[in-house]
Amino acid sequence: MPSLRTALLQSSGRPGSVSGSLAVLDAAAGRAAAAGAGLLVCPEMFLTGYAIGDDVSRLAEPADGAGARAVAAIAARHGIAVAYGYPERDGERVFNAAQVVGPDGARLANYRKTHLFGPFEHAHFSPGDRPVVQAELGGLRLGLLICYDVEFPENVRAHALAGTDLLLVPTAQMHPFEFVAESVVPVRAFENQMYVAYVNRTGQEGAFEFVGLSCLAGPDGATRARAGRGEELVLGEVDPALLSASREANPYLLDRRPGLYTSLT
Repeated sequence: MPSLRTALLQSSGRPGSVSGSLAVLDAAAGRAAAAGAGLLVCPEMFLTGYAIGDDVSRLAEPADGAGARAVAAIAARHGIAVAYGYPERDGERVFNAAQVVGPDGARLANYRKTHLFGPFEHAHFSPGDRPVVQAELGGLRLGLLICYDVEFPENVRAHALAGTDLLLVPTAQMHPFEFVAESVVPVRAFENQMYVAYVNRTGQEGAFEFVGLSCLAGPDGATRARAGRGEELVLGEVDPALLSASREANPYLLDRRPGLYTSLT
């Protein structure tokens, strides 16, 4: 099975402007597709901006809303799958969500953040209740988490047990938590024997200073691609052969003893 070249779009888009963020996405999708990427991953709340206060509710839309249709058209035009974050409205509730659309524009998966971070998120979002959401792309099983979710080892282990090969983590990770991008994410990839694409916002936005440092971490714990602090499009390979060899050499899932862990739940 061939590698999946994966593009990480480190950008805050255009906070408060869905059309502006879509323009950034369209340009990045064109560049990524021209570089041979089959998947483009964007940050948390990319479509609308993160620190936009009550505009979270105003700009929230259903999973099949106008913004979603525009992203699907971009994906189909460039022939590349796209994962992106946005605020999802479902009745009176708003979720911090991430969606994956295929290279033909078809919706493959939609995930709602299960672990909300800080007063801002608790004030504006309801928590999701599905811990594992997956999609298939190019023979790989993709999984979705959002930012703070990946800091809970139980979340990532649930994906490992469900067979996730590449975990997509749109994020809005801020100062002073750089160590999550630098250290926690590669360890999560290694201990769960999967690839993790962790894609951050960048720059000052409201009260938050987003630190970039997006990365593609491999199952061997190595960082396969790493962005700096500014806006950037970086590419890395998700190699099924490396994944298979690493899982054979590091059989954490096979060596587990679940009977010893019942007290954890």
